[in-house]
Amino acid sequence: MMTSRMRRILKKELVVGLSTLVICASLGGGGLSEGYAQDGIVKGIVLEDFSKPNEKGFPQDWEAQRSTVTAHETYMIQEEEGQPFLSVKNANQRVYTKQFSWDPKQYPILTWRWRARVVPEQAEFIAAIYPSLDVDFMFIPVNTKYLWSVAIPVGTVKEGGMFSSTEMVIRSGAEPLGEWVEERINVYEDFLRIHNHEPAEKAWGISLLGGPGVEVDFGSIQVHEE
Repeated sequence: MMTSRMRRILKKELVVGLSTLVICASLGGGGLSEGYAQDGIVKGIVLEDFSKPNEKGFPQDWEAQRSTVTAHETYMIQEEEGQPFLSVKNANQRVYTKQFSWDPKQYPILTWRWRARVVPEQAEFIAAIYPSLDVDFMFIPVNTKYLWSVAIPVGTVKEGGMFSSTEMVIRSGAEPLGEWVEERINVYEDFLRIHNHEPAEKAWGISLLGGPGVEVDFGSIQVHEE
């Protein structure tokens, strides 16, 4: 027969065991960090928080579209009040990563933070983010370009071609200057509507781009269940 003291010990061991299980899961492999609600249900996956710069301050496992030297000069991780972010100054090429992947059907919501700091009068756009949910028959990433434009109205869609991305304006205007703003996009639904087929079971990666002459920052990039 189990005494009251034995029940208390067993209950304590179960609580410790469950806590350890949640901690181990959140530290699991794959290069992704999973966030958990109090009930243990995954609420989101951090794809990139820019907390791991290389010796030049460039984000680890990211690559340049063309010139690595130029990318290292224009894309650099910085920190503000203990929060790391990617600072972009006068970029003329994209940077991208394929070191993480996620199931876009299970986690269709992409969120990220960005901040415009310097926007010249002649600037056409401030920044763009390209989630790539598949590759084509030539193994070229199939992506959608989500644009922060200076003047083009929000909701404007520019159809892409064989070697160009479909462009969707999700923010317009240089304001608020110097303030972080957060975006929340259902990239899975957009992919279905634009490409007329299901994406791959695992997304390919993400590219980032800052506008010419513009100074803009990128914060944490995450995916979430709907």
